[in-house]
Amino acid sequence: MDDYSSKQVENLDDPPNSRLFVVTSRSISEDELRDTFSIFGDIQGVWVVKDKQTKEPKGISYVKFARSSQACLAMEEMHGKVISEGTKPIKVLIAQSRSSTRHRDVEDEELTRIFVTIPKSYTEEDLKETFKEYGDIEYCVILKNKATGESKGLGYVRYYKPSQASLAIENCDKTYRAILAEPRNKATANEDYPGSDFSLECPGTNCDASLPGPADPNNYQVIDYRSGEFTRSLMVSTRAGLTQEQLFALFDLIPGMEYCELQRDAYGIGKGHALIRYSNLGSAVYAKEKLNGFEYPPGNRLVVNFIEDGEDRSGSVGRMAMQFVAAQMMSAVWNGPSTSQVMKPSNFSAMPISRIQTDVNLPPPKKLAPPDSKAKERLFVVFSPATLPTDILEDVFCRFGSLIEVHLVSGRKVGYMKYADKQCADEAMSVLNGRMVNGVRMKVMLADPPREESHKRLRTY
Repeated sequence: MDDYSSKQVENLDDPPNSRLFVVTSRSISEDELRDTFSIFGDIQGVWVVKDKQTKEPKGISYVKFARSSQACLAMEEMHGKVISEGTKPIKVLIAQSRSSTRHRDVEDEELTRIFVTIPKSYTEEDLKETFKEYGDIEYCVILKNKATGESKGLGYVRYYKPSQASLAIENCDKTYRAILAEPRNKATANEDYPGSDFSLECPGTNCDASLPGPADPNNYQVIDYRSGEFTRSLMVSTRAGLTQEQLFALFDLIPGMEYCELQRDAYGIGKGHALIRYSNLGSAVYAKEKLNGFEYPPGNRLVVNFIEDGEDRSGSVGRMAMQFVAAQMMSAVWNGPSTSQVMKPSNFSAMPISRIQTDVNLPPPKKLAPPDSKAKERLFVVFSPATLPTDILEDVFCRFGSLIEVHLVSGRKVGYMKYADKQCADEAMSVLNGRMVNGVRMKVMLADPPREESHKRLRTY
């Protein structure tokens, strides 16, 4: 990247996450970018990246804000918008440090969770009450000593939007020492729901604030069955846009389910949590053990935990019931599932899960267009959090007709869909843009037309 000097800004990465990476049409000028983004805050610099040889814009720019919250809000509001008539929608990401090539998008969970130091007397409600003024909170977690159950004076607050988390960091009382939380192992730490099994790294050098890592759903020893802390009620957390009907069908495979409710917000949109209740402890324990960590749809791991259901288990009947379930489960550990007395639905191993799980009604599959067909339109697709397999994408995008081929870009979470008919491509884009397929959200837009044959001298290496 040339002509990217720091004369105007002493430190381009101060504060962190205050610089935007913007992909635009090559015709967009620096002045247009400045005018467009200035409504979100104090702009410290705008840089349009140009080709070293031709000095022509590459369609990539950087916008530096004075505050992280300003940059995050600009990303949330401008990603996918059109700056000027006749140009393509822009892509807006949070630029990482100059030593990194990775950028963060609006759905990056690492931008929405903060780590705070709090009084040990705080409850989760106190923590939520303190930080709710900066935005809608998805959940709060207070870290506790495993032996005593006492608070460690540390907690996590997860917001729905990056701008909300950065506002909290910037404006909360400095005694909270709020900073963004980072997963201990970014390759494996992919679940972080309230009360779930997740592992995080605590800032500082003397912080022992780890929680158990993701559990193997077939490992019955992940729970201390002597504790008696299991109930007939379960809380299910999911990142994919599952419907109540899908959750009901899945958990109803274990006999005894009497209640299933997907929690929704004021607009009727699912919050990603559902309450499941069984008629007996055995079914609930078996469902938790079998389905915690289960991928449904493929690529989306469910997090299943017991929640307090208000029942009194201090009496002799309650204690006997829990001891009986514990004995059943311990029998499964020592003797193997085949000898377990716990209920085993005969059809559990052959769950009726469709190959395609999506939050939109799809037309039936259609034949691909001949490989030698001329491409009349191309779609550009961005995947989050991971790329879908080619065969799944073919199955989804062929349903609108005239699909020629699917091309995935190696090493990146993007791909191209080539169509022999423009109308078919437009229909696919209108139906699939922003939708979830097998736990992956897709952003579908028109691809740039292929570049005309260039007369520039070929670069040699």
